[in-house]
Amino acid sequence: MEKVIYAVWRDGEADDVASRDAFSAALRGPVAEEIAAAGARGVQVCADDAAVADAPLRLTTFDRPVSAFVAVWLDRCEGPERLRIEKILGGAASRVEGWLVTESVPMAMPAPQGSGPDARVRGFTGVALLRRPDGMDPEHWRSRWQDHHTQVAIDVQGTFGYVQNLVIRAVTPGAPALAAIVEEQFPDAAKSDIFAFYGVDRARDDAKAELKRRTDAMSASTATFGAAEKIDVVPASRYVPVPPAFGSALG
Repeated sequence: MEKVIYAVWRDGEADDVASRDAFSAALRGPVAEEIAAAGARGVQVCADDAAVADAPLRLTTFDRPVSAFVAVWLDRCEGPERLRIEKILGGAASRVEGWLVTESVPMAMPAPQGSGPDARVRGFTGVALLRRPDGMDPEHWRSRWQDHHTQVAIDVQGTFGYVQNLVIRAVTPGAPALAAIVEEQFPDAAKSDIFAFYGVDRARDDAKAELKRRTDAMSASTATFGAAEKIDVVPASRYVPVPPAFGSALG
């Protein structure tokens, strides 16, 4: 089983909330159904919609921020199913970029609340696109990220779900080189409260000192592999309209 993540852009103004919601609904509804019918074993949508419109932490290296991420699970990336899926996404979005990834799950994501295309995972997802600094050895970069930074991120942030996607290669022509795509689940309060973002109880006597300790630890760790440079961060609502089904029939 292989996982492919697509960044997709919609038409319309970036701050048009109604357009955001319509795009999100289409991706997790009819588009997800078409993708599943085309051969995907699972479909996940992380969309910048109205539920996260007030999240201030937004960074982009693109001319326009990414509108949503669509993850699909396939029996094989090089099969005809992927090309059919990219055609479907191309009909729904103004721009599509995709990457084959290896998925690691340091902290399992919670299930959506309910079922169906409108069933949303509680909280919000911070999706980050990471790039390896020029001149840094790929294995050194990976080790600093996965072998060292992972536990720091879990210890100092208020996350309750954490998925690491190491990029193997781009699958769409012209897609930018990425090192990894990160998915972190935060409580809703973290959209506007830095204490909640870093998992610090404001009622603590040393809350400000603890917040500084955690932010300093996070900054020091990310600096060791350049994760704070040339980064995209997109707050998103997380939906899993087609839960991944693994395994294949034998006969």
